[in-house]
Amino acid sequence: MNNNKNPLHGITLANILDSLVAQYGWEELGAKINIRCFNHDPSIKSSLKFLRRTPWAREKVEQLYLKSQRK
Repeated sequence: MNNNKNPLHGITLANILDSLVAQYGWEELGAKINIRCFNHDPSIKSSLKFLRRTPWAREKVEQLYLKSQRK
Protein backbone atom coordinates (compact mmCIF):
# COMPACT_ATOMS: atom_id res chain seq x y z
CA MET A 1 0.00 0.00 0.00
CA ASN A 2 1.31 3.39 -0.96
CA ASN A 3 1.66 5.44 2.22
CA ASN A 4 0.92 8.67 0.36
CA LYS A 5 -2.63 7.40 -0.19
CA ASN A 6 -3.13 6.49 3.49
CA PRO A 7 -4.80 9.43 5.25
CA LEU A 8 -3.38 8.23 8.58
CA HIS A 9 0.23 8.10 7.34
CA GLY A 10 2.51 9.82 9.83
CA ILE A 11 -0.15 10.11 12.55
CA THR A 12 0.47 8.01 15.64
CA LEU A 13 -2.26 6.18 17.51
CA ALA A 14 -1.41 8.32 20.55
CA ASN A 15 -2.01 11.50 18.50
CA ILE A 16 -5.31 10.14 17.20
CA LEU A 17 -6.47 9.26 20.71
CA ASP A 18 -5.33 12.62 22.15
CA SER A 19 -7.24 14.42 19.42
CA LEU A 20 -10.44 12.43 19.96
CA VAL A 21 -10.33 12.87 23.75
CA ALA A 22 -9.78 16.62 23.32
CA GLN A 23 -12.65 16.85 20.83
CA TYR A 24 -15.22 14.58 22.51
CA GLY A 25 -14.06 13.85 26.06
CA TRP A 26 -14.00 10.31 27.49
CA GLU A 27 -17.75 10.12 28.13
CA GLU A 28 -18.81 10.99 24.58
CA LEU A 29 -15.99 8.93 23.10
CA GLY A 30 -17.21 5.94 25.13
CA ALA A 31 -20.73 6.53 23.83
CA LYS A 32 -19.52 6.67 20.22
CA ILE A 33 -17.25 3.63 20.56
CA ASN A 34 -18.50 1.38 23.33
CA ILE A 35 -15.32 -0.24 24.61
CA ARG A 36 -14.44 -0.76 28.25
CA CYS A 37 -11.19 1.22 28.17
CA PHE A 38 -13.20 4.36 27.27
CA ASN A 39 -16.03 3.80 29.75
CA HIS A 40 -14.39 2.45 32.93
CA ASP A 41 -11.54 4.44 34.50
CA PRO A 42 -10.25 5.68 31.12
CA SER A 43 -6.69 6.78 30.51
CA ILE A 44 -4.55 7.34 27.45
CA LYS A 45 -2.07 4.67 28.57
CA SER A 46 -4.62 1.90 29.15
CA SER A 47 -6.53 2.78 25.99
CA LEU A 48 -3.37 2.70 23.85
CA LYS A 49 -2.44 -0.69 25.29
CA PHE A 50 -5.87 -2.09 24.43
CA LEU A 51 -6.08 -0.50 20.97
CA ARG A 52 -2.61 -1.70 19.96
CA ARG A 53 -3.60 -5.33 20.54
CA THR A 54 -7.23 -5.14 19.36
CA PRO A 55 -7.43 -4.47 15.61
CA TRP A 56 -11.24 -4.09 15.40
CA ALA A 57 -11.25 -1.45 18.14
CA ARG A 58 -8.31 0.41 16.62
CA GLU A 59 -10.09 0.48 13.27
CA LYS A 60 -13.19 2.03 14.89
CA VAL A 61 -11.03 4.70 16.54
CA GLU A 62 -9.22 5.46 13.27
CA GLN A 63 -12.51 5.72 11.37
CA LEU A 64 -13.97 8.11 13.95
CA TYR A 65 -10.80 10.20 13.76
CA LEU A 66 -11.03 10.44 9.98
CA LYS A 67 -14.73 11.40 10.16
CA SER A 68 -14.01 14.03 12.82
CA GLN A 69 -11.29 15.59 10.64
CA ARG A 70 -13.66 16.07 7.70
CA LYS A 71 -16.02 18.35 9.62
